[in-house]
Amino acid sequence: MKLSQYKFNLPLELIAKFPSPNRDESRLMVLHKDSGKIEHKIFKEIIDYFDEGDVMVFNNTKVFPARLYGNKEKTGAEIEVFLLRELNREQRLWDVLVDPARKIRIGNKLYFGENDMLVAEVIDNTTSRGRTLRFLYDGDYDEFKATLYKLGETPLPKFIKRDVVPEDRERYQTVFAKHEGAVAAPTAGLHFSRELLKRLEIKGVDFAEITLHVGLGNFRTVDVEDLTKHKMDSERIIIGDDAVKIVNEGIERRSNICAVGTTVLRTLESSVSTVKQLKPYDGWTNKFIFPPYEFNIPNRMISNFHLPLSTLLMMVSAFSGYDALFEAYKVAIKEKYHFGTYGDAMLIL
Repeated sequence: MKLSQYKFNLPLELIAKFPSPNRDESRLMVLHKDSGKIEHKIFKEIIDYFDEGDVMVFNNTKVFPARLYGNKEKTGAEIEVFLLRELNREQRLWDVLVDPARKIRIGNKLYFGENDMLVAEVIDNTTSRGRTLRFLYDGDYDEFKATLYKLGETPLPKFIKRDVVPEDRERYQTVFAKHEGAVAAPTAGLHFSRELLKRLEIKGVDFAEITLHVGLGNFRTVDVEDLTKHKMDSERIIIGDDAVKIVNEGIERRSNICAVGTTVLRTLESSVSTVKQLKPYDGWTNKFIFPPYEFNIPNRMISNFHLPLSTLLMMVSAFSGYDALFEAYKVAIKEKYHFGTYGDAMLIL
């Protein structure tokens, strides 16, 4: 597959700027991948497509307020700092992206918040935009983390062209978020309300939880035409014994296994046994899925509508079939479905 095959014209007004008023009332397109049949529903009607014993696998990662705005010493120039991951708790070391990168060099100090609540020193240049910062803070670790998060902003993707509002802190987080470490939300999970989860549970649907701490690699542009040459950023994943048991028991009784989102899809396919069952795993994955690809674990998936040329679009096309997906996307644009993080959802059967 080639990068150019994932280009399509998406009207900018179809990129959702805000979520639907209620989580489970966004629109839902149901795509039957074998026949190409398409149905138009409301998300909470997804319950009609699942039976007792079916398994839904969720990503329980939790987004932290990763975007900071600070000022450079002497010049006072505003610098955006995007926290990627904590490298060393004791030394307060973090991997970050800075923008504009050209203005920041090793040894520069950055000041954050009123009265310079936080100060950081640049100690390493890792990539063209990446840096390692050491935060200079006298208090204990909990105080430092609280200050960092107080200054941080919900890290909405740049393609959502508006200011962050207070409601984003709750809505850019799934209702089942538990383990902090993501800089982007697993967006397919945003459509689930507590009420819908309860109704699914009463119907007898089993839930399994994995963790993939979503990084910025999801939004990194693909700059090679030959997709086999694209390298995904590594992301931390955890597949525990409980999830393995629930998923494998579902496989054994031939129930449906539904991956809720591309992050779950990647995680499940990153740890498969020789007999095509899920294995426990705690480590990193840089798995990049694109057509042709034979899936081992899930036979259903839920996804948002993704932007052109994105690795997320490529992953979903591997699951649905390229032609079926692009036909569905044509319908979605015609029917004015919303795309992106806060957009509508698709169930692929």
